[in-house]
Amino acid sequence: MKEKIEHLRAELNRHNHNYYSLNSPEISDKEFDMMMKELEELEKQYPEFDDPLSPTHRVGSDLTKGFEHVVHARPMMSLSNTYSIEEVDEWFDRIRKAIDSKDFSITGEMKFDGTSISITYRNGRMVRAVTRGDGTQGDDVTANVKTIRSIPLQLLPGDWPEEFEIRGEILMPWEVFEKLNAERAYNEEPLFANPRNAAAGTLKTQDPREVARRHLDARFYYLLADNLPSDSHYENMAIAEQWGFKVSKAMARLHSLEDVDNYISYWDEHRKELPVPTDGLVFKVDSLRQQLNLGYTAKSPRWAVAFKFNPETACTPLRFVSFETGRMGIVTPVANLEPVQLSGTIVKRASLHNDDIMQELDIHEGDSLYVEKAGEIIPQITGVDKSLRPADAKKVVFVKNCPVCGTPLTRIFGEAAWCCPNKYGCRPQITGRIEHFCARRMMNIDGIGEETAELLYSTGLVSTIGQIYDLTEEKLIGVGRIGEKTAKRIMNGIEDSKQVPFDRVLYALSIPNVGETTAKRLARAVKDIDTLLGMDLEQLSMIPDIGPIIAKNIYDFLREPVNAGNIERLREAGVTLSVPEESLTPSGNALEGKTVVISGTFSHHSRDEYKDIIMSQGGKNAGSISKKTSFVLAGENMGPAKLQKCEQLGIPIISEDEFLKMIGQ
Repeated sequence: MKEKIEHLRAELNRHNHNYYSLNSPEISDKEFDMMMKELEELEKQYPEFDDPLSPTHRVGSDLTKGFEHVVHARPMMSLSNTYSIEEVDEWFDRIRKAIDSKDFSITGEMKFDGTSISITYRNGRMVRAVTRGDGTQGDDVTANVKTIRSIPLQLLPGDWPEEFEIRGEILMPWEVFEKLNAERAYNEEPLFANPRNAAAGTLKTQDPREVARRHLDARFYYLLADNLPSDSHYENMAIAEQWGFKVSKAMARLHSLEDVDNYISYWDEHRKELPVPTDGLVFKVDSLRQQLNLGYTAKSPRWAVAFKFNPETACTPLRFVSFETGRMGIVTPVANLEPVQLSGTIVKRASLHNDDIMQELDIHEGDSLYVEKAGEIIPQITGVDKSLRPADAKKVVFVKNCPVCGTPLTRIFGEAAWCCPNKYGCRPQITGRIEHFCARRMMNIDGIGEETAELLYSTGLVSTIGQIYDLTEEKLIGVGRIGEKTAKRIMNGIEDSKQVPFDRVLYALSIPNVGETTAKRLARAVKDIDTLLGMDLEQLSMIPDIGPIIAKNIYDFLREPVNAGNIERLREAGVTLSVPEESLTPSGNALEGKTVVISGTFSHHSRDEYKDIIMSQGGKNAGSISKKTSFVLAGENMGPAKLQKCEQLGIPIISEDEFLKMIGQ
């Protein structure tokens, strides 16, 4: 039976490689699943033949309780960057002079935009996967990497070294990234700025099952061992591909400066056709012997250089500008464009933000607009090609009335925004508040998203958030596509929402300028809803970080009859409207008087958990860096803009481990 089990594992590994790495499956998904099921049954019957690298263990199971730090056997150095063909040509000339021979070639390859990984194999089996970290040591993420189906756990038959290290990039394909961000947007979670951040954050997720669900991919680009198959880097990677590793088809051997320049020109145009994100090219001297002779500087190898692409920009015709009213009544102009591919996605719309920006861009009907992503997922309009403007084009003018309810707009004092003042009679504001109230970070009522909120409003079932607590299964079943299961799920969510903490209830109410952090501070300061209702403007203004403008927003909101009625209905339904006594006592004062900015992704706690920890230790959370910032709590992939701001202002940067020691954990 052992032979049967090993045969099934080998076949599943082969089919897995065909499907995920070669994109040429030999069997149907059903046949693959049946084979997997057969192996699972045999492994249950014969546990003595279990193997931790069996294909059945791909999805992960137990939570990883943190990551062990591992010292790299060979440091993972960074590459020196170039930003023009001329700089690459200068590097090529330096190599030619240093080698003092015409007998050399260069390997050109894609610079994939993900998170670096180093994986060690012994006797053809994965032993350990470690992140780049600081180049000297990284985090052991083996449990998570095992879930990535394009990475072999057991190599295909071949003459591989007894032990070797292979380096590559963990990637999130564009298609997966779009779906993940759409899901996060629906749940009102912060969007990932780009696939690189998403891949890095996913790889540091504590639950391997969540990593498996996000369908990460990988590309490998460097093989290291004491006894490699060839002196040629290019040939080594071709051999590694035969062992089961996913190697970029864009890798090419280049023999002249002209080859290098042509390679840059080609991929600068065609990279947008790739299914995974890239941000440049890498050029390496192909001969390992010549690499060894060229050596290293203090920071990077002399035998390799990275060429960074400029941000992707496209020029596309404007179809029309639409004006859209949001939950808080703010009207946003949106450029609706002729579809254009940019950074792996099709862009059809881009926000123009407000009237001032629209006027500054000087947009006319029929204009051709420059759109740029610059590494971020949200497209930006950066300019207009006025040479393509039609002679009789009319300037686009901001609307004077709400595009939905027709109410004359008012300008928000001190801001660039125009707002519809018809808060309790304008449909998108009403349905927006319902959707916001039910979202994951607020009351977390599963089943009521944008579409269902619209449906409940249009059928007259819910026009205020208080009426959510008047819903029953009988009322819900048969409304639109709501069936018995969905109705039960919604009602369970409504019941569970009664246990949501008071600060999240305040956040869910849609009080102007009261976001998640302000709601937490407000809840801790007032302790219960009745105290808040009884406070005057002066008392509200004295709450730390509230100030006169937010205080007036809170005061006016609570005295609006619709909102007062909602609060009373929440009280009747049993929603939590006070802070538990035990949670009012701070767990410490290590951060008393300190203002902390959080940036990056973390291993031990989520960003939200760190926000709570900072507040429980007497500190204050801030969203942006200023002179008042005490320090930045920095995880992996801290944003370069924040890093630069810290350097300019001399703000300390504290790592996750240093922070936990600071508060005594």
